[in-house]
Order: sequence, then structure tokens, then C-alpha cells
Amino acid sequence: MSLSPQWLDELRSRISLSGLIGRTVRVQKAGREFKACCPFHNEKSPSFTINDEKGFYHCFGCGAHGDAIRWMTDHQGLPFLEAVKELASLAGMEVPAPDPRAARKAEKAKTLHDAMAGAQDFFRRNLAGDGGGAARSYLATRGFPAAIIETFGFGYAPDSRGALKSALAGFGEAQLIEAGLLIAVEGKEPYDRFRGRLMLPIHDVRGRVIAFGGRILSAEKTDAPKYLNSPDTPLFDKGRTLYNLHRAAPAARSSGRMVVVEGYMDVVALAAAGIAEAVAPLGTALTEEQIERLWQVVPCPVLCFDGDAAGQRAARRAMTRALPLLKPGHSLSIVTLPGGMDPDDIVKKQGAAAMEALLSAGTPLIEAVWQAERDAAPLDTPEAKAGLKARLIEQTETIAHPDIRALYRRDLLDRFGALAYPSRERSQFTPRQAAPRQAQQGQKRGGGRWQPPEPPLPPEEAERLRRYGQSEALLAAVLAGLATRPSEIARHAEALAHLAPSDPDLARLLDALLDLADSPESGESEDEDQEGLESRSIAPILRERNVRLPTAEDYPDLPFGAIVGGDASVLAEAVDLLVEFPRVEAALAQANARCEHDLSEESFAEQQRLVQRRLALRARLGQMGRARAAL
Repeated sequence: MSLSPQWLDELRSRISLSGLIGRTVRVQKAGREFKACCPFHNEKSPSFTINDEKGFYHCFGCGAHGDAIRWMTDHQGLPFLEAVKELASLAGMEVPAPDPRAARKAEKAKTLHDAMAGAQDFFRRNLAGDGGGAARSYLATRGFPAAIIETFGFGYAPDSRGALKSALAGFGEAQLIEAGLLIAVEGKEPYDRFRGRLMLPIHDVRGRVIAFGGRILSAEKTDAPKYLNSPDTPLFDKGRTLYNLHRAAPAARSSGRMVVVEGYMDVVALAAAGIAEAVAPLGTALTEEQIERLWQVVPCPVLCFDGDAAGQRAARRAMTRALPLLKPGHSLSIVTLPGGMDPDDIVKKQGAAAMEALLSAGTPLIEAVWQAERDAAPLDTPEAKAGLKARLIEQTETIAHPDIRALYRRDLLDRFGALAYPSRERSQFTPRQAAPRQAQQGQKRGGGRWQPPEPPLPPEEAERLRRYGQSEALLAAVLAGLATRPSEIARHAEALAHLAPSDPDLARLLDALLDLADSPESGESEDEDQEGLESRSIAPILRERNVRLPTAEDYPDLPFGAIVGGDASVLAEAVDLLVEFPRVEAALAQANARCEHDLSEESFAEQQRLVQRRLALRARLGQMGRARAAL
């Protein structure tokens, strides 16, 4: 069995060394460290120190030193592999199966690390050289101190297609392409990925450079993405990596707080203001893996996203992803910045104290979920209020932990009840006065409750709607339609951000489209020969995430082709149906229940309105289906 250095690093990062040693040795907190009487030799005063931040123990008396694995082998007497398996069980990790290619892969990774280190040296030299004037001027406008520029390793990529390639020629083109430093285009010579950009290195938890982010400096390149990150490589997985985690984790363990912002420039701005415990995702929404990594450091990270629409969508998506993962003692705090401002704006215009005040006044996750769903749509009709209830229940049902799920459901439904049913005197109107004559007669004859009538459907329509409503065909059609028209994504992003598909393939496709709408990048590649913004925008992100677009063959007999092949107005109507149909269904179910238990003229009229609205929606769905058949 061959265990990669990356896997062992992950194992060590998931283990609290003081907690591990504390299982058999009495340890005491001593500042930022722990102390104990050394278990490797007899002593009366403690000289054995445990440092969780650095992940090692050391005895100043006998010289014993090691990490979690060494503790298990030297103190517990386990063989190396048994020690690894024991720690993996504690950390909830799977031990990799034997793989003869692992050693070769580890050796390749070492070479790639060397290439990335060489690239970082190259970028830093260029920032200080004659060609780095524009980059230095930009940094001056941001007001970053020299110490911050040095700490974060700013550099500059010259505006040349071959400067880095020549500087790192000793590594070979294949390795530089694999490291994400060169772009390979069929029929052309590989060329530098980063050109004319201010560069920032991205590190792993051990502080090694694994990727880069670059900000464009030339205002003339209006067709190029403002920010460009390295693609995923054997060293870099953007869905698992948090920018600045290697620096922020020690500061967070000391302060008890971790701040998550939208971009790496926000991280740098906060560090310059004295807030060192900030991290950022890298061009994607916050992922489940990143949330778990945050919880390894602090139990309640603070999400601090911009106050604009894209920032709030990112916050809602992070909340949706966090809910299934919730566990006792672990949650999120949400901070909304005012008026479209970002952290740098707050610090510069209002000072670091104002930023600290915002961070300390974060909204608990449950309150943020309530506010987001309550404000998602106007609540001026009964069906809109029922839609809110349905969304709240849908959110709580995603929570895996049973106790937390029950508590969330009770709290959110209590809030809904206070909003939807304000205290008032009960109506003196009785069900017998409200019910139609035929219904009253039916009650007398049958002796049971009156059930509101519902118009029957033709068998073929009923079957189509059953399949249509129970599947996610409409969502699949909408997403496929948006993939062919990326310019329409931003228009519908607000509505789509509230959806949580159960189909993992559709969930990945939805995330990809929303990331495209929210990200300042228009694509990973800067190949000038690609045709048009739209073809350049969507294809790379779908390839990168291994996302397949659904087709009409996946959903036969449904209005899939009409939506994908129709114009923008058809697509917009499909989005509206996608949002409204489940709300009306939920509202009608609630109205039926209310009529059954508390029939009044008001409740009966509401139930009839909802029946008619559902019929109208069904009719439109049927028209779409017929339109598909005519294509």
C-alpha cells in the first residue's frame, strides 16, 4: 500500500493532536499550546508541549518529538499502517486501496511542486523588475503595505506568450501543461496561461504553492476575464481548496473565528486591516468539502459575502449546501455587507473597527434561512404564503441530523405561523353556512366530511403530468436551454438559486451555470481563436466539472425540446413555471386541508382559485408538450 503525501497531510489536518494525546495523558492548556508530564520519561514538572497549530509534540526533557502518526507508533506501539488506519477511523477517512501507481504519482507531484515554486520565483522577480511597473502602480492604488505584499507573495506575469515557458524550460512542456502554467491548443505551440496579470500564489495546507490567481491590468483587454485562476491539476482541486487557509487557520484557532469572503483580494484587504483569519473559495460557490474544512478549524465560520445580488446568491447557495452537513455544535454565521460594498470598501471608507462590528453581529444560520426564504418572493397571496411554507419544509428536510432537523422545522414553522396566521378573533362563520347546497346534502347522506371537488383529467394528460411533476424534467429542460444561451443565465439566476435538485447530475449542472453567472471569469482559457463569448463561456466549465447536458431523449413525451429549442421568451416562461408550479401544488394541498377542517367562504374561495390556477398551469404545460411534438 502506498499513501500519498497529500493524503497523509489531510489525515494529520483532521486530527486534534492534543485531543488524541489527551485520551491517555492528562494535558493542560498553556496559552496557545498544551503541556503535560512527558509520557516517554519520568518527570514531576511538565516539559512535554503539544502544538495543535503546527501538528507536533515535543519534550524539552528527553527530546521526544513527532506528529499524530509518530504518537501512535512510538507511544501506542502500533505498526505504521495500523497507526494510519486507526487515525483514519477517528478522522472519518477511507484508507486508499493498494495502487502501484501511487509512488509514481507522488514523484510526479514532487516535480510539479518544484515547477510551481519556480513559477512563483519568476513572477516575484518580474514584479520587482522593470516590466512590473504597472503591477506595482496597481498595488499602490490598493494601499497594501509592503509587508502584506511580501507576505502574500504578489508577483507579475509579463504580457508574453512564452516568457514563463522559457524561464522554466528545464521542466519540459508536458509538466508545465500538467501544472496549469501553459495552455495547450491543438495545432499550436503551448503558450503561457497567465499574461499581463498581477499574480497571487495559492497554497496548500502545508504552505506549498499549488496554483495561481491573476488579475488583469490592461484596461484594453475588455474581452479577457478580469480574474483568472489555474485549472484543476494533480496538485490543485479548487472545490477543496480555500485560499489562505495555511495562514488563516493558526490565527483562527487563536481568535476562535474564521471569516470567509468572496475573493482573494478581499482576504488581502482584511489582512492589511489586521484581520488575519480570512479565507476565500476560488472561483466557485463554497462547497461541502470546504465547509467541512472550515469546521475542522472553528465550529461556526462567518460567511461575509458582498451585498450585491451575486454575493447574496453565493451566500444562499452556501447555506443550502451547509444544511445537510449540520451537526451538533457546528453551524455558520452570515454577514451581509451594506449597499453592494465589499470588505475592502468597508475597511477603507469606515475603518477596521466598522468591519469588526459587522463580523461580530453575524446572523445565525437558521435566521438567515428564514430571511432568505421569506424575502424570496412577495407574500401577498395565500398561495405565495403556502409556497414559503413549502420552501421552509424543503430546506429542513435536507438536514441529515435528526435532532437538528426537528429543531429547525419547529422553529421555522413557528415563524411561518406568526407571519401567516396573525392573532385575530375566530370567524363566527360555520362550515355549514359556507358549503354549497350539494355538499351539505352529501354530508347528510354520507355522514362524512365534505371533500372539495376536483375536475378529472384526461388519462394521457394525467400520466404525462405524473411523470412530469415527479421527475425533474422541467428543470433539466430549463438548464439545457440556459446552457445554449449563457447570456440568459444572469436574468434567471435569482429564481434558480433557490432550487435544490435531488438529481446529482442536475445539481452539478445548476451549480456550474450559477457559478458562471456569478464569477468574474468568463472561462479558463484565453485562446483568441475561439468563436464568440457564449461558446467560450459555457464549454470549459462543463468539461472541467464533467457535466453532461440532458437531452430530449432523456425525457421522452415531455416538453423538453420546446423549451430548449424555443426562443428566450419560451425559456423565461419555463422558468416561471418551474418556480410557480410547486408553489401552487403546496398551496392547494394546504387549502384542501384547511377546507376539510375549517371550511369557510374564504377558505373555499381560496381553494377554488388554486384549482383554477393549477389547471391553467397544466394547460400551458400541455401546450408546450404539443409544441414539442410539432417540432
